[in-house]
Amino acid sequence: MDINDLRSAVTVLSLLLFVGIIVWTWQRARRDAFEEAALLPFADDESNGDLS
Repeated sequence: MDINDLRSAVTVLSLLLFVGIIVWTWQRARRDAFEEAALLPFADDESNGDLS
């Protein structure tokens, strides 16, 4: 086994990890959590804005 075999293995593992993240992200069960997270910047802040 030389360095090129190791590089190939790391490339394949990285591709599988990437595809796994994409599949996890696009699951219907995660949609509600992602939509809620997307709206967080627009949520009302409980503080009144005073810095003092």
